[in-house]
Amino acid sequence: MSKEKILISIILPTYNEVGNIVLLINQICQYLKQYHYEIIVVDDNSPDQTAKVIKDKFSRSNKIRLFIKKEDKGLAKAIRFGIEKSRGSCILVMDTDFNHHPKDIPKMIKLIDRSDLIVGSRYIKGGGMENRLRYIISLLYNLITRKILALSINDNLSGFFLMKKNKLEKLNYNKIFFGYGEYFIRLLFYVKQKNFKIKEIPVFYKNRTAGESKSKFLPMFIDYSKTVLSLIFHQ
Repeated sequence: MSKEKILISIILPTYNEVGNIVLLINQICQYLKQYHYEIIVVDDNSPDQTAKVIKDKFSRSNKIRLFIKKEDKGLAKAIRFGIEKSRGSCILVMDTDFNHHPKDIPKMIKLIDRSDLIVGSRYIKGGGMENRLRYIISLLYNLITRKILALSINDNLSGFFLMKKNKLEKLNYNKIFFGYGEYFIRLLFYVKQKNFKIKEIPVFYKNRTAGESKSKFLPMFIDYSKTVLSLIFHQ
């Protein structure tokens, strides 16, 4: 896909990311300066003034589009909202805490011509996590989930992906985009049913440098497990 023709829509769901968001957007712009792109920030009305900082810093940029959600909040719903507002032919979704690094985006773009979905994976050669305990726990859960649902990729908890929009639109958003990070398991499950072409690239998760994580182990474990069971019995 030529740099002249492709438009990448980058979806950034935010909640209390005032310490990360400006640097993240600046780095995305730096790594994608040779591409056509738009950045869609969907903020869940963060009390830490994340949205205000974005307005102050990027109000003059036609590449940055900010939406503030005061109702129907949540990570997966914010992502869906961003997708529905996007104008690009490819959709990239990433976290806003630098777990997902902008330097990996060009690698994904170069591969999208030959695939329908590119996933950033911690569990292939070259990938990993700075937090070793979290890495091991997540790896074990991934292995179990992959086995139960017969998924083909190694990191089914990633949430860092690039997908052709015309393929994404063939999926039922109502079955996928709700809850928290478990939406990604559902996405992969229904992508598999469509026999879309998937490619993984290695990514390395650094520890968060600013703000507090919204991920809580026990609620996540319960929600993710419920998702796996629901996919088994209610396909």
